[in-house]
Amino acid sequence: MNKHILIVGGGYVGLYTALRLQRKLHRELRGGEVRITVIDPQSYMTYQPFLPEAAAGNLSPRHMVAPLRRILPKVHILNGTVTKVDHAERTVTFQPAEGEPRQVAYDVIVMAAGSISRTLPIPGLTDIGIGFKTVGEAIALRNRVLHLLDVAESTTDPEVRRRALTFVVVGAGFAGVEALAELEDMAKDSTRYYRNITPADIRWVLVEATERVLPEVGPEMGKWTLEQLRERGIDVKLGTRLESCEDGHVVLSDGSRFDAETLVWTAGVKPSPVVNDSDLPLDERGRLKATAMLTVAGTPDAFTAGDAAGVPDVTNPGQYCAPNAQHAVRQAKVLADNVVRHLRGQELVEYRHKYVGSVAGLGLHQGVANVYGVKLRGFPAWFMHRTYHLSRVPTLNRKVRVVVDWTLALFFKRETISLGEMEHPREGFRAAVATTHR
Repeated sequence: MNKHILIVGGGYVGLYTALRLQRKLHRELRGGEVRITVIDPQSYMTYQPFLPEAAAGNLSPRHMVAPLRRILPKVHILNGTVTKVDHAERTVTFQPAEGEPRQVAYDVIVMAAGSISRTLPIPGLTDIGIGFKTVGEAIALRNRVLHLLDVAESTTDPEVRRRALTFVVVGAGFAGVEALAELEDMAKDSTRYYRNITPADIRWVLVEATERVLPEVGPEMGKWTLEQLRERGIDVKLGTRLESCEDGHVVLSDGSRFDAETLVWTAGVKPSPVVNDSDLPLDERGRLKATAMLTVAGTPDAFTAGDAAGVPDVTNPGQYCAPNAQHAVRQAKVLADNVVRHLRGQELVEYRHKYVGSVAGLGLHQGVANVYGVKLRGFPAWFMHRTYHLSRVPTLNRKVRVVVDWTLALFFKRETISLGEMEHPREGFRAAVATTHR
C-alpha cells in the first residue's frame, strides 16, 4: 500500500480529520506507505465561535487559531488554493500563494473546503460591508468600531458624528447576534473614556429578513434574546431586507433610510467555489452530494463533510446535518475512521449524531442556551457557552492560553485601542517619502 491522501481545506473537518489520521496511521506514515497532504490558503485553523470574543478584545486573536504545521508534524501542508478537482484523473490544480499553478496527484481525496459568505447583488454592499468569517475581519471590525468612536469624539460636524456612530449588522443567526452583542458591549464599555460620547449616542441596527432571531436556540430562547437586545437599545428590524447601501446611505425594505459608516454582513454562507470546479456530484443546494458514510455519492476514493457537503441526518430522515462546528468536529472523527477502513478494505460506518443543542454569547456575562432541551439564559448560559467552546478548542496549548486571557480579563479592564494602522502598515512610510521629495 502506497497511498496519498489529499485533504482540501484546513478548517474544522480538515484539521480534525488530519489529526486523527496522523494518529491512526502512524505506522504507515512512518514506513512511507501513506502520505497525507492538507491544502489551505492559511497556515492555521480558525476556531470561529471565538471570533466575537476576539472582536470585543476578550481574547487574543493568536489564541483562537491552531497552527497546522505544529499540530500536524507528519502531514505535508501546502498553502494556496485548489482551483480545480479532476477526480477521474485523481489530480487537483493547486495555486500556491506565489508562483505558477501545478498539478497534485492523489489516491484518496477528502473535500473539506468549507464555506464562504453568501452575498446578494445589493448596490453599495462592497462600499461599507465587511464579513465575519475570518480573524482578519473580526480584528478589522474591532479596530473600525474603536476608530469611529475616535472620529466621533474629535469632530464638530453632527452628520459625520451620526454616521460614524451608526453600525448595521445584517443577519440574526449566531454570527450576527454574537458579533453585534459583543461589539455593542465593548463600545458601551469604551464610552467611559470619551468626554462627548455616551452609550445612547451609539446606534446599533440588526436587520433580519425572517421574523426570528437565533432560530438555532428555539422560539422561546430566540424571543428572550430579542427582548434582551431591544432592552439594550439595539434597533432590531425583523422581516426587513437591505435594499442598498451606496456611499454608506442605507436603505431598508421597511422604508428606513440613514447613513452608516459600517455594515457587517452575516446573512448566510455558501459552499466554497471549488466544489463547482470539480467533477464531483452536487446536490440541489450546490453542495457536494454526500452519503451517511461521509463519502461522495457514487464516487470511489472521495470523502466529504462540513459546510461544503450535504450530509444526510440519519437521526432525522429527509433532513441534512446543520453546517455548524458541532457537526463538523464529530463528522471529522467518523470521516477519518472511514478513510482508514477504506484503506484496509473494511466496511464503512454511518455518521450518526443527535444534535445536542446550541449556546450563544451575548456579551460579557450574558448568553442564551438550549442544550438537551434545557433552556438557560443570562450568566449560566454565558458560562456554559465558554465552557463548551473551551472543550472544543484544539490542543492543550490553546486551551491554556484562552483560559489565561479570560482570567486576566477578570482583573484588568478591557483594552480599547484601535490599531487600524496595522491594516495599512506602509502608509506612514509612504507619507514620509512624499514629504522628503517635495
